[in-house]
Amino acid sequence: MLSKQLVSAVAALSMASGVFAVGCDDSTVTISNQADATQIANCDSIDGDLVIDKNAGTDLNLSGKLQKIGGDLRAENNGILNSLTSSSLKTIGGAFTLKNVTKLSTLSFTSLGEVGSIDWATLNALPEPTFGNPGITKAKSVTIADTFIENIDGINVQSVTDMNINNNRRLTKFSTSIKSLSNTLYVQANGLNLTMEMPNLEWIANMTIANVTSFYVPSLHTVNGSMRFDSNYFTTFTAANLTQITDGDLSFVSNPSLTNISISKLQSIGGGYTIANNTQLEKLDGFGSLNEIGGAVRVRGSFTDVELPDLKDVKGAFEVVSTEDIGDSCNKLGSFKGGVVQGDYSCTGNDANANNDTSNADSGSSGSGGNGTSDNKGSGASPVSASMSTMVSLAALGALVAAFL
Repeated sequence: MLSKQLVSAVAALSMASGVFAVGCDDSTVTISNQADATQIANCDSIDGDLVIDKNAGTDLNLSGKLQKIGGDLRAENNGILNSLTSSSLKTIGGAFTLKNVTKLSTLSFTSLGEVGSIDWATLNALPEPTFGNPGITKAKSVTIADTFIENIDGINVQSVTDMNINNNRRLTKFSTSIKSLSNTLYVQANGLNLTMEMPNLEWIANMTIANVTSFYVPSLHTVNGSMRFDSNYFTTFTAANLTQITDGDLSFVSNPSLTNISISKLQSIGGGYTIANNTQLEKLDGFGSLNEIGGAVRVRGSFTDVELPDLKDVKGAFEVVSTEDIGDSCNKLGSFKGGVVQGDYSCTGNDANANNDTSNADSGSSGSGGNGTSDNKGSGASPVSASMSTMVSLAALGALVAAFL
């Protein structure tokens, strides 16, 4: 009995002193102080997750023998940590997660090249992460949101599923060597002068780009889903090698400085085509090869000239409205009616309200899109569905009353 108590006491003392608090084979390693970090840094690898406790201290260094974390590396809801570093870590098999680590000002992983994913949010003191050369080249997804990061050039992944860069108010430049993106690129509400350079991007599924000053994609040739540009500050947009948007929409909406769109090799759009409320865009003449549009066309703005010289097939409705006189353009486009355009056709100039309607063309619409009304199916319940809901509620109430009688 005494020996068991002694063993228990020794174990308790060991745990209290931290001597055996963490081990290389633990399924989850929790770092509670620098002593834990030093002990784990003597492992060649750990198979599970490494979690940094919110009270682990101000400065943690994982440099040593540690080259691989099989699971996640996580620090969350930590208002103490100032620096997190490692010169030896090469691989994080799971997520590299930093969320609400509000005082982190130094993040340095000079050997890190591969992660399962990056998920960073609410990093209020971090100006720039430090990586080696070439930096992080493998990740399935990247999310960086609500940070003070000014530069993320060290993230040089070649292929990624999703990339979400939003609400990083000090981020003014982003250059990446990504070649393909299999789901979604989403960029919005970052620094006012954000310039984006993606010189190697060739193929992407979907992209939504907002609030950027320039967007450079010279190698892009295929968009498998949709391509949307909303409320940007660039004056010109060029995609010289883009030939097809396979299944989704193309839209440029409310880009107040835009004066020119040039996608001269684009031949087909699988969904809708929307150009709306780009008030400085006077000529729409950069789609010389566009042959087929799988949805509707909605062109609204202050145009003096609209040209779609090679267009042969529009599956949905076709609407062009301008604040200016576009009689000559309407005469040319009039040949589309009843032949090229399978839905309703309209072309109108001198409409003071042309820039007011910024709704997207319906990818599958064959009816008129000219009246600016929205489809009630997505905006509210019908009278029948509302009545049915009321009947079901009354029936349930009746059953409840009956149960008490």
